[in-house]
Amino acid sequence: MAAQVGSPELLLGVWLLAGIITLFGALTNAEIASAIPETGGQYIFFDRIYGRFVAFLYGWAAFVVFQTGSVAAVSYVFGECAAQLFRLPELPDSAITFAVHLPLIGDLAPLRDLTVKSLASAVIIGLTAINYLGVKFGGLVQNVFTVAKVAAMLGLIVFVLVPPTVGSAANLTTVSATIHPAGWAWWAAIAAALQGAFWAYDGWNTVTFIAGEVKQPQRNVPRGLILGLCLVTTLYLLMNLVYASVLPIDELAKSKLVAADVAERCLPGGGRWITAAVMLSTLGAANATLLASARVYFSMARRQVFPGLLGRVHPRFRTPGAALVAQGTWGVLLLFSGTFDTLTDTLIFVSWIFYAAGAWGVVVLRRREPELPRPYRVPGYPIVPVVFVLFALTYLGLTLHNDIASYRETTAAGKPALINSAFGLALVLAGTPIYFVCRARRRTPATHAGGGVS
Repeated sequence: MAAQVGSPELLLGVWLLAGIITLFGALTNAEIASAIPETGGQYIFFDRIYGRFVAFLYGWAAFVVFQTGSVAAVSYVFGECAAQLFRLPELPDSAITFAVHLPLIGDLAPLRDLTVKSLASAVIIGLTAINYLGVKFGGLVQNVFTVAKVAAMLGLIVFVLVPPTVGSAANLTTVSATIHPAGWAWWAAIAAALQGAFWAYDGWNTVTFIAGEVKQPQRNVPRGLILGLCLVTTLYLLMNLVYASVLPIDELAKSKLVAADVAERCLPGGGRWITAAVMLSTLGAANATLLASARVYFSMARRQVFPGLLGRVHPRFRTPGAALVAQGTWGVLLLFSGTFDTLTDTLIFVSWIFYAAGAWGVVVLRRREPELPRPYRVPGYPIVPVVFVLFALTYLGLTLHNDIASYRETTAAGKPALINSAFGLALVLAGTPIYFVCRARRRTPATHAGGGVS
């Protein structure tokens, strides 16, 4: 992100803007979640608002792009940290350049960072197995990871800011010597930086996936969305204030693992501890997504709009075992599509299409079902949802422009490249024939083994 904006103030501004816009999305999403408190989250909402086809595309996109892709991306970070911590070997450059060309989309690079991808695959397989064994076991693991992550972040914040003996206020006002975007390039840089921030905030709506399993969902789901996002935004702002005060903006732009470099500057050897903490953090993020997302595919299968196998419950563990295995398998395959940037850019682009559709759904539902009980109503209606939708559309347009420009620049240099947004859209649209196959099969009565999930 620092490499895009070239200014500490602008970097912090991007994090704040991303937090505010995401909060607008959470405020809007909370109204629908309180009115339709069912397990399945956005899929259930889209089914009610736009019909089965759009709902299917959302669930399919969650499976093939943004939920499973998020698991793959954070697992990728785990692999990068482990490779850096233990200095693991990599393949020679001659093998890394191998690519698979996709017409109109670009090139996949499956062998690039093979060591990192292998470690990430092990993470996905291991966490899938944990959640397969039961939600209580998976939830316990999640609590341990979350506590470790927050403790590490708060520890670094306190160490640098109280008292401020390590950081420098001058770093917060010193701009880059080489990065000076202007005009249209400035807007493109902001969009590119927002992509990183949005990935950090992504998952804010995950609680809606298990709304039907939450006590008093009409009250607790909106509260969890809004309070959780406010806390996360504050924490990210403080963390980036620490980063920008310790490292000059040009060093931030070059750093591969900012938290570790900052910790090393604060305390010799601290980088290794922070790297380990980041690894725990990625395990927690991947586990949380695995835990919640499988419920979406399970719900879709039960409604006969997804392959029926995914609607099966394990007879002993009472978990959506088939959905978890399918999700984990596809997550491993996604890892080998390219790089970390490929994964994150693809999943953020696709997820924001559906975030915009979800926000507009509040307007649609208000007009179509004015008598629907709404324990929570979005404040500032219709300004908040409309602003969110307009911002999302602008952001998507700028992102598509950046992807195409980056593809042209990279291929002109003779290197393999991928139009990440086009890759994401292609994966989503590939689900269309599956929808019609499942629709044809709905005429035949279906049976599911095992009842409900635990």
